[in-house]
Amino acid sequence: MAFSSRLLSKSKQFCGSQLTFQQTHAIPARFFAKQADPPALKGDEMLKGIFLEVKKKFETAMGILRKEKITIDPEDPAAVAQYANVMKTIREKAGLFSESQRIQYTIQTRTQDIPDARSYLLALKEIRIKRGLTDDQGVETMMFDALEKVEKELKKPLMRNDKRGMAVLVAEFDKINKKLGIRREDLPKHEEQLELKISKAQLEELKKDALEAMETQKKREEFKDEQMTDVKSLDIRNFI
Repeated sequence: MAFSSRLLSKSKQFCGSQLTFQQTHAIPARFFAKQADPPALKGDEMLKGIFLEVKKKFETAMGILRKEKITIDPEDPAAVAQYANVMKTIREKAGLFSESQRIQYTIQTRTQDIPDARSYLLALKEIRIKRGLTDDQGVETMMFDALEKVEKELKKPLMRNDKRGMAVLVAEFDKINKKLGIRREDLPKHEEQLELKISKAQLEELKKDALEAMETQKKREEFKDEQMTDVKSLDIRNFI
């Protein structure tokens, strides 16, 4: 059970900093709009709902892991693809976010009450920094430069409810995307590649954890003469 819990904890996403940041500034204009607040819950009702929801997601994930074979071999593309498929199935069945979806959700919830475009972009910057995302291509600076250009033309701060002004800003963002070779229609393909990179990184972590556990066991007197098992031969379902 400890090993399976460790497996489930691998929901932290690796290797996706540049792509996820690209997805951030390639977000359609509708994400600038404010979202309706969900109905409020109180006290025990809210806590009970949270507990039942988490319990349901956990049981769904465990049910899938008990059935699916995972090979801990980060150097085998087939094993990486299979692991990525299992994790995708878990997300879909349990209603969990992918990394890009999690970032978009964070953006929507954190920015829904922000009235002006500059504060919105500053919030994006804060989210990027807190999530450890890098901006190797200088996209952030280009976005602020685009906003500066639009506000100079308007001769006032750009508000998010200014449809005409926001349309001009989004057009400037589209120019940035084109300059960088980023097309919204290509994002699903890039996200799939990202998920494979993430899956490989997670399998590497699982392999490292498994090897460390076996090394620790081998130090015990009763196991000192036994040969270490090949990590690839481990069946995670036996540990759940």
